[in-house]
Amino acid sequence: MLWRRRTTISHPAPAPEGPEVQDAYARGRRDERRARKRHPIMMTLTFAAALVGVVVLALAAKEGSFARSGGIVDHGLAVATDRAQPVMMDAARDLRAKTFRQTES
Repeated sequence: MLWRRRTTISHPAPAPEGPEVQDAYARGRRDERRARKRHPIMMTLTFAAALVGVVVLALAAKEGSFARSGGIVDHGLAVATDRAQPVMMDAARDLRAKTFRQTES
């Protein structure tokens, strides 16, 4: 039949074991590890984006629609911005004052 699988099993020839083969294997592993090295900042940003996506999906499931969950996220971001702006302005003013005092001395 067309969809029948073959049941014959072929046994591969045994691989030669020797110091050259072991060295080549170790070099190949090192090269692959080096080629797949991940940047820690990019991995952190990717993880953060995935986490935000999971939160938005959970809100969408809870609220019943993406529009309502987007509104909740927008409202939360607006509240966080309103609370953070005065704190950042105070920190910038304090830093400017400290820097000005140190340059006068």
